Amino acid sequence: MGAIAAPLTTGLSQVGKRPRFGDYLADTWQLRMFALRLAGSRLIGGLLPNRLGVLWIVLKPLALAIVYGTIFNFILAGAARPANFVPYLIVGVFVFEFFTGCFGSGSKSITSNAKLVQSFGFPRILLPISVIAEQAMRIVPVMLLLGVLLLILGEPIAWSWLLIFPILMVMGVFNLGVALIVARISVRTRDIQQLVPIINRVLFYGSGIFFNIDGALAGFPTLLTIAHLLPTYEFIALARDVMLDSYAAPLIAWIAAPLWALATVIGGTIFFWQGEPRYGLSD
Repeated sequence: MGAIAAPLTTGLSQVGKRPRFGDYLADTWQLRMFALRLAGSRLIGGLLPNRLGVLWIVLKPLALAIVYGTIFNFILAGAARPANFVPYLIVGVFVFEFFTGCFGSGSKSITSNAKLVQSFGFPRILLPISVIAEQAMRIVPVMLLLGVLLLILGEPIAWSWLLIFPILMVMGVFNLGVALIVARISVRTRDIQQLVPIINRVLFYGSGIFFNIDGALAGFPTLLTIAHLLPTYEFIALARDVMLDSYAAPLIAWIAAPLWALATVIGGTIFFWQGEPRYGLSD
């Protein structure tokens, strides 16, 4: 019996056991295609039941931009109103959607795959990674639409537009770190998923999606400093810098954004790995 049983367990890992950190990262790299295939199948599976299919990838952020633009175009005035309001708003909404998609789906990446997690031994970090990969697939056509809209709105095309993709790659690293942190917390305290939309709203307003933070908070230096240090603000500011001729990001954004990404993904990976034994017991 022993000779027969041994081959059946070859290559399998014990569910609920935390491997060494180096082995964990190595296994994750070897199984990276699993995360990509899962991301692709989930993206297609989520869009096919809709009549408009893949068009919803670009229709949702476009609809949000139209709604916010219509409302706040009549409300904002004075220093709070940014120059070139419509392009300013569109860039902010489109880039922020990348964060909200990763944050919201990342919080459910373990709990929504409970059967898979409980049945097979694999690095659970692949599930949050697949979320980021899916959102990255979504953001590409959104950015192409953004370029078309900016041209229609009279924004001069520039070589700097190409920098939006490395900026989004760095943002994706930051988003992965956030997804890892919230995914582990959700396993033990699923109530955190109810807070995600609230946190998104706070960051939406705090990141100056539709108004000029420097003008609106000119009389509140402490709040202005806090807003400038929000990671979502940093990435949106960089996106506006390379896409809009009328906007220049603060120097601190170019420094802080990659630091946020590096610190968050390192901390998030270690934090997530430490909770690995718990994921196999999630319900």
